[in-house]
Amino acid sequence: MERQILHVDVNNAFLSWSAVYMLKNGYNIDIRTIPSIIGGDEERRSGIVLAKSPIAKKFGINTGEPIFFAKQKCNNLEVFPCNFKVYKEYSNKLYNLLLEYTDIIERFSIDECFLDLTHFLMKKDIMDIAKEINTRVKNEFGFTVNIGIAHNKILAKMASDFEKPNKIHTLYENEIESKMWPLPVGDLFMLGKKTVPKLYNMQIKTIGDLAHYDKNILSKKFGKHGIMMWNYANRNR
Repeated sequence: MERQILHVDVNNAFLSWSAVYMLKNGYNIDIRTIPSIIGGDEERRSGIVLAKSPIAKKFGINTGEPIFFAKQKCNNLEVFPCNFKVYKEYSNKLYNLLLEYTDIIERFSIDECFLDLTHFLMKKDIMDIAKEINTRVKNEFGFTVNIGIAHNKILAKMASDFEKPNKIHTLYENEIESKMWPLPVGDLFMLGKKTVPKLYNMQIKTIGDLAHYDKNILSKKFGKHGIMMWNYANRNR
């Protein structure tokens, strides 16, 4: 029996969760609809952008940059503090909802989970379950998720990173060549940012380029990590 895996990933979690919480507590503006960021303490070194609204992104504001520089790009930028107590609350709400579908759940981070539905489909179609989860999260909690569907966790994770927000994508083995290989090599799961320039220097610019590269050369260049990259690019090829 083929495994049936979902990867559920909250869209722009910190900013979305802050927005939902603030709206429920009397704030009359949805900060997802204005130039806004979630940031660390501006008076300390932690004063960096942790999350940004879609409008802030249009101003060229990047996650991880100092808030000082972000404000220079957008003079009416609104800055809101982190609230990890709230984030944990909404993360737990999502987790408890997902438990209604399977008890085989791996929390990959505070805002994403893998679900193994292999023995829990109950004659239902996995796409129908994904659509139900997607709709329930939006209606019951006020934020959205992307969901990836595949036969293993790596492909499910890759699928959930396709077009956002509030989307459902599949990435089955017969779709790797058309959906995954054309992507920039930096989009590959577990590929570090420092590795990307090295791959570019080797003329490896897409995941497909990596999949077709000589595994032995990658091993000599990157060691075990090179084999891992090649295996991920060729997942069940």
